[in-house]
Amino acid sequence: MAGRPRSFDRDAALAAAVEQFWRTGYDKTSVSTLTQAMGVTPPSLYAAFGDKDRLFDEASTLYFERTCEAVDAATDEPTARAAIARTLDDAARAHTDARTPLGCLMLTEPRLAAQREIVRERLARRIARGIDEGDLPASVQPDELASFVVAVMRGMSGCARDGGTADEVRAIARTALAAIPEA
Repeated sequence: MAGRPRSFDRDAALAAAVEQFWRTGYDKTSVSTLTQAMGVTPPSLYAAFGDKDRLFDEASTLYFERTCEAVDAATDEPTARAAIARTLDDAARAHTDARTPLGCLMLTEPRLAAQREIVRERLARRIARGIDEGDLPASVQPDELASFVVAVMRGMSGCARDGGTADEVRAIARTALAAIPEA
């Protein structure tokens, strides 16, 4: 049975769900808030996305894929230090972009710890490569430095969410970069 055709743009509705979860987090986002933000009725939401959990999974996957694209682009920089600098700079710009909610859904949402770990692992691999290539000292521990970078980005996200200016968030990134040893 085919049913009635959808009367809304699924991609636009999903983008609105991403933004709503980003603004208020999973726990503080109700189905009522979602349907209002997405411009759909509850039956349409359930028909298109299942329940709130499945909608969150799909929305956060979309958000995470975009985050990974940015991290992967940064890790393509010629040195590990440049990769970290770009990662922090990209995060500072993204966290304070007036066109989107402040901060970062992936870095602040408790349900996305596994995604944060994937980002940390990608950074750790780039840092290890930087050590092998001689652009970071051999004394650097890739996992520790990657954890530090993720912690800094989480702090930057929190600062932005708390009303920190773009300059304040960039200052955190600069200070963190200064703490990273050079070869």
